Parts: sequence; C-alpha cells; structure tokens
Amino acid sequence: MIAPLLIIVGTSFNHDATLTFPPDQFSLVWYQEFLTDSRWMRAFANSLLIASATTVLSLVLGTTAAYGIQGVDSRITQVLLPVVLLPLLIPPVVIGIVLVIYMSMLGLFQTYVSIVIAHTLWAAPLVFFVMQAVLSRFDWQLRDAALDLGGTPLEAFRHAALPQIKSGIAAAGLIAFIISLQEFIMALFLSSYATQTVPVLAWSALRQFIDPIISVVSTILMLSIFVVLVPIVLLFSFDWVARQL
Repeated sequence: MIAPLLIIVGTSFNHDATLTFPPDQFSLVWYQEFLTDSRWMRAFANSLLIASATTVLSLVLGTTAAYGIQGVDSRITQVLLPVVLLPLLIPPVVIGIVLVIYMSMLGLFQTYVSIVIAHTLWAAPLVFFVMQAVLSRFDWQLRDAALDLGGTPLEAFRHAALPQIKSGIAAAGLIAFIISLQEFIMALFLSSYATQTVPVLAWSALRQFIDPIISVVSTILMLSIFVVLVPIVLLFSFDWVARQL
C-alpha cells in the first residue's frame, strides 16, 4: 500500500519529463513548473475552496441531523435512516446527470455552488453516520442538566455537548474534506475550465500526454491530507489521555 505512494513521490523529483523511479537525477524542476503553471494553481485553489466549503456544509447538516434525531421515535428513525443513506447508494454518474439538469435550470451549472452541493450530497451522509456513532457514547445527562439549569438548547449544545463530541466532529470533517478533495466524476460533470478541480485537470492532462506535474500534484495532495490528519490524530490522543485521567 505504501510502495505505490513512495513511487509517486519519487517520480516527482525527476529532472527529465519522464516518470522513472528512482529518479536518474534529483531535481525540483517540476515543482517549480507546478508553482508557475496558472492552470494547476487555479485547480488546486479550486479544490481547496470546494473541499473547505463542502466540509463546513456537511458538518453543519450531518451533525445537526445526527444530534436532532436523538430521542426521536424509533419508527420515524427507521424511515429517516434509509433516506439519509440514499445518496451513497446512487451511482455518482446518475447524481452528476441529475445535477447538471437542475443546476442548469437554476443558472448554477459549472459554478462552485453546483460542485459543493454535489460533494455535500456524498459527504453529509457519511458525517451523519460518524456523528451517530459518536453520539451513541454521549452523556445525555449533561445536556439535560444544562437545560434544567435554564440554558437554551443552543447553549446546552455548545457547553454540554460540543466538548464531548469535538474530536468526532474533527474526524467527520476530515472525511468530508478528503472525499471532496479526491472526488472526480461529479466534478467532471459540473465544472468548467475556470472551476475545474485537481482530479479533473489531472484526468484531462493524462488524456493528452504523461505530465510529470501529475506526480507533483499527487505528492502535494498527500502532504496536504497528512498536514490535516496529524492535528486530528493528536486531538484524539489528547482526548483519550484526558478520559483515562
């Protein structure tokens, strides 16, 4: 599993326009090409913008739904859960075609909004199920005590619930971010030249010729995920240590 990733990283340091491993001559020339290529920089910025917006929207929808469904009659829950799961069961191609039609009717086709909505349809259900698992270990007595002391539902959530589930929110947010960052099919349907993401541009580049910059982009994406992942792992570790104490 690690070997292919190391090969990708290694090929990004080639001096020639080849994807040989190990590199014949160590060079950062393709990193320089990436930083000076407006297409890749725009696509990378688009990916980060769309992934960030998708993460925020998915966290709000998924966490709110998971928190609000607690205490609801089990018969209603049995009806709602398949509805939440439905976007994950529909092929991305179908979702992409449907969104092309609807976004065109709304005048949002090939905009950032359309791609964020598409990615949220996939990411929000996963956030919901992650938060469902997190809330299954939640101490509801603290929330009830906050309400009994005169706090509003929002204050009870902020002061009693949020401290207990913040690590779960961070993990769910990471999942949503990664899903959006690497999603290709729906972005291909809904993006334009100005709004295309890194996976879409990489696919377009590979159709024409083998571009060594693709190895650079892959390396930077892996590094970006690692940079996001480390603080979340540390947060989980600190929470676990705090619970043991």
